[in-house]
Amino acid sequence: MITLSGATRDFVVGEQTVHALNDVNLEVDAGEYIAIVGPSGSGKSTLLNAIGLLDRLSKGTYRLEDHDVTGLSNDELAQIRREKIGFVFQFFHLIPRLTAARNIELPLTLAGIDPAERASRVAAVLKDYGLADRSQHRPDQLSGGQRQRVAIARATVTRPRLLLADEPTGNLDRASGNEVVHILERLNDDGITLLMVTHDPDLANRARRKIRMVDGAIESDTQVTAR
Repeated sequence: MITLSGATRDFVVGEQTVHALNDVNLEVDAGEYIAIVGPSGSGKSTLLNAIGLLDRLSKGTYRLEDHDVTGLSNDELAQIRREKIGFVFQFFHLIPRLTAARNIELPLTLAGIDPAERASRVAAVLKDYGLADRSQHRPDQLSGGQRQRVAIARATVTRPRLLLADEPTGNLDRASGNEVVHILERLNDDGITLLMVTHDPDLANRARRKIRMVDGAIESDTQVTAR
């Protein structure tokens, strides 16, 4: 599903060039569940952003589902993100003035889905994630766990094949974090490819594969005992 070859991402800071990604080679099969770990500044989020087409490589190639996406235009990349990729972040990134239902509906609106289909899909994910009674609540009226469930619903309502989660439990208490992890794992069991950045070793060990990054490079890539 994913093939990175010689993936490099450089940033210029003052007079220095920082190699956030340094000649990364990576293959990910459809349906995998991968945890990406490593110290702060090791390139974890940069790797996730490159895979999610939120950032361009400085050098190297990226193939997604056997299509070279390295040199596509911004509009073409945006279309692929809308159709194939879902994102979950540590700080939710919900729109404060919109209700839970409207936040979830937004990517469907941007994708041009008709109103009846939008309403049906939003109602389904609200029910599936235990949020039906919170559909008209704004983010500031929801708990942290509920906000993250809304964020996951928004990320998956378009039915993506790839889900990228950057520290999805980092802003939650243990109980809410476990709830979120179980949702992500259920999505993976249903066939979605899941890549998750985490600092939590217990969470990383729940994945089926663990990639450790150091100084912008992959230090180790190991299979983990199935949960």
